[in-house]
Amino acid sequence: MKALHFGAGNIGRGFIGKILADAGYSITFVDVNHEVIDALNEMNSYHVHYAEEDKRSFEITNVQGLHSQKDESHVIEAIASADLVTTAVGAHILPHIAATLAKGLVSRSTSHPPLNVVACENALGGTDLLKAEVEKHLSSEDWDHVSKIVGFPNAAVDRIVPIQNQTNLLDVLVEPFFEWVVERKNLKGDLPPVTDIHFVDDLEAYIERKLFTVNTGHAATAYFGYLDNKKTIQEVLEDEAIKRQVRSVLEETGRLICEKHTFDSEDHERYIEKILQRFLNPFIVDEVTRVARQPIKKLGHNERLVSPAVQLLDKGIEIDALYDVIVAALKFDYPQDNEAEELQKKLNDSGIQKAFSSISGLAEDHTIVKEVARRYAQ
Repeated sequence: MKALHFGAGNIGRGFIGKILADAGYSITFVDVNHEVIDALNEMNSYHVHYAEEDKRSFEITNVQGLHSQKDESHVIEAIASADLVTTAVGAHILPHIAATLAKGLVSRSTSHPPLNVVACENALGGTDLLKAEVEKHLSSEDWDHVSKIVGFPNAAVDRIVPIQNQTNLLDVLVEPFFEWVVERKNLKGDLPPVTDIHFVDDLEAYIERKLFTVNTGHAATAYFGYLDNKKTIQEVLEDEAIKRQVRSVLEETGRLICEKHTFDSEDHERYIEKILQRFLNPFIVDEVTRVARQPIKKLGHNERLVSPAVQLLDKGIEIDALYDVIVAALKFDYPQDNEAEELQKKLNDSGIQKAFSSISGLAEDHTIVKEVARRYAQ
């Protein structure tokens, strides 16, 4: 079995790559990083290390690399003959790989079994986004051909991959916990034979549970911690006062998740506790400034802070802690983060209410915008 994976970064190699290798796939990684691609082709293997007391390590073999620009013709050939195509490039990069993907898909013969393309991105509807971008590069006739033989199922992924300090360029340190959930309804042909993928009928529930617990919780820990001059995520959560703040945020998002998707409230409480324990993993040193980066993205309308706040208010449920974490995100002024600098410029140039309205996609007179502006000024 052959898998083609866009994105040879730490998540691609340490998360998706390991799962596919465990399932018996040979993997071709596609990336723009010359150094990583050359190393993959030279070594044809790497190790995934677990951040845990037992320090388990796994060798990933039967891998190779292709440069997405220099080797485009070979990438197209690999797509045409692949058994599975996956991505982990960042949602904002998906439009940039769509043209090459489209060329590969349209050249795929109907004599091959159906192919599934799964975007494993930290975003809602990542595969839908990729599918829409692919369609832009094809004629209606070519798209008709592709849509008959290619499935585009959405997915939700979860695994902490911290900043790396490995001797070997390709080796990756990851947490032991992971979750890869794929929606059944848009799959073509047989389910991919990957035992570590959880196939579900209702993906939105799992996406929002992860986004509004893991991502919201991670962001809240980082932004509250930054305001308190903490250096690492572990240091933040060792402060009981800040940990209570983070838990309050997750209690609010948890109410939304349980009411909207009918998760059991006691089960969700255990899920929250598991997430907080993951953040406290002593074998992963995660810097506050790394987790807090890209505040403009994280304050987007469909993102981890604003979306649950809007949904809760739409249900008539009052919020409090979510206001505080949004304010904390707006105060992230780390000079080495480009988005943090851009955010502070927007705030200085336009003022809090107009700037946050623009970033969040909410009207300036929206309840959330007005309350955030009030608390920001305190």
